[in-house]
Amino acid sequence: MPATTPPHDRRRRRTTRLLAATAGLATVGALVAALPSTASADETTGKHWPGRYQDVQLLSFNDLHGNLEPPSGSSGRVTELQPDGTTKTIDAGGVEYLATHLRKAREGHKYSVTAAGGDMVGASPLLSGLFHDEPTIEALNELDLDVTSVGNHEFDEGAQELARLQKGGCHPTDGCYTDEEFEGADFPYLAANVLDDKSGKPILKPYWVWKKKDVKIGFIGVTLEGTPDVVSAEGVKGLTFKDEVETINKYAKVLQRQGVKSIVALIHEGGFPAGTAYNYDCDAPGAGDGISGPIVDIAKNVTPQVDALVTGHTHAPYVCTIDDPAGNPRMVTSAASFGRLYTDTTLTYDRWTGDIARTAVGSANHVVTRDVPKAPDMTALIGKWNTLAAPIGNRAIGYISGDIGNTGTESPLGDLIADAQLAHGKELDPETDLALMNPGGIRAPLTYAAKGAEGDGVVTYAEGFTVQPFANTVNLQDITGTQLIQILKEQVSGANAAAPKILQISSGLTYTLDLTKTGADRVVTDSVKLNGAAIDPSATYRVASNSFLAGGGDGFPTLGQGTNDLVGADDLTALENYLTANSSATSPIAPPKADRITIVK
Repeated sequence: MPATTPPHDRRRRRTTRLLAATAGLATVGALVAALPSTASADETTGKHWPGRYQDVQLLSFNDLHGNLEPPSGSSGRVTELQPDGTTKTIDAGGVEYLATHLRKAREGHKYSVTAAGGDMVGASPLLSGLFHDEPTIEALNELDLDVTSVGNHEFDEGAQELARLQKGGCHPTDGCYTDEEFEGADFPYLAANVLDDKSGKPILKPYWVWKKKDVKIGFIGVTLEGTPDVVSAEGVKGLTFKDEVETINKYAKVLQRQGVKSIVALIHEGGFPAGTAYNYDCDAPGAGDGISGPIVDIAKNVTPQVDALVTGHTHAPYVCTIDDPAGNPRMVTSAASFGRLYTDTTLTYDRWTGDIARTAVGSANHVVTRDVPKAPDMTALIGKWNTLAAPIGNRAIGYISGDIGNTGTESPLGDLIADAQLAHGKELDPETDLALMNPGGIRAPLTYAAKGAEGDGVVTYAEGFTVQPFANTVNLQDITGTQLIQILKEQVSGANAAAPKILQISSGLTYTLDLTKTGADRVVTDSVKLNGAAIDPSATYRVASNSFLAGGGDGFPTLGQGTNDLVGADDLTALENYLTANSSATSPIAPPKADRITIVK
């Protein structure tokens, strides 16, 4: 049976109204102007009856990743397109500000529901990750989140831990962190396409129905079918991830049979808009022309019974219309990541049909600016957990002379982490030759400016944890020269053909990436060298990588074929040891040049 909201307003934790400046208006999508109301009144009693059309406010966000405090560096900014065609950056994010913006947005809206598109937890900064993301669940409860889909990162610690986040209870290993038992999420996690292999049924609720008076809207939640390719094998053991479109269409029929005609799909899969600004108009060339990626095919094939798609995963901001299978435009939205944006969508509910009048749907992304008052309850929540985390997080582990970024085909931070893993590998086995690091495992940059009282240039344990929060081990494997070339080619072919994943490489390994070519040919075989010498196809190389990559993750099956495995310390320890050994307050590490891969465009 579907879960529904009780007759009373479930927002039992709603705080008093907060006065705040409104968020900046972002991309605005609207199919046509709103339909007129048909409210009427009884001339005898003067009692007003509801009109045919009722606007429902849908607030949504995605990919929070436990970022309770304002994220730093580029992770804490959005780009805004100006009327004259120039751009500017705006500092954004932080749940103290997100709470204020959401509460302000809800004012005057009696019919308002808040939903999310997955990855609320996982790959989180130390403040949340150190406590298995219990702080983030508490924050989401206070934010009055109504429902979310699961994302791939909800499986970082496995299905049992996800169930604990939903239902509550102390961590099975670390126990309770305070004198109160963790209560779990007030909101349902939806996992319609994640099946338990033994029962064949979804591991969590597949759908949920929001209801207020005579208005009801169904929500179906799915994550990307390819989750096993981007999550540790242990995290998805015993689970099957089904096709997103087939699953949504299946449960749309279920909801229709139960009389729920208005449906929103929460999909943890996304697209790539042609513009990087949060207010880029992806509909300007024509409906959907400005966006590419997996969400386009999904949107084109999800049944017309679904009225809007809230998406995520790619961390890109967009408000687009993409035609459904019947040829009718349908809103598809994403609010970037890390709580920097939220989406405000108006769904016009038709009481006569029970469906959404799709011609009246309007949507816009808004910036979670930091020029509004902080929500006091969020400040208190952050303070409580910071008190517990501070003794661990404030410890200095290294020193840098400038920002070390994590963006670009080859990033300075990617080089630094690969060098750290190579150094750790040589401690385990002096014969270690090279290290490979997946770019998706580098979650944030290292910034020179101090975040707290540690001083500029100081890298704290908390900052290192934010960069590498997964607790993967550094593993050594024997790989042949032929296999090494194949691994590099798998960056731009096979599972990674559509969205290349360029591995970050340790010092001494060099090669040319020719982007004028296609597929595996983009890696120029004869250019691959180690310490200036061409790779010998028949030779054996000792390769360090994290346990996720060593298991063939991220679309690198050949890495999973390595032999003579040796498991070392976790990757954060390797980074900490490298920074401690190679930097000091008087001799900080400079950002690497990121010149190991020669890129031809």
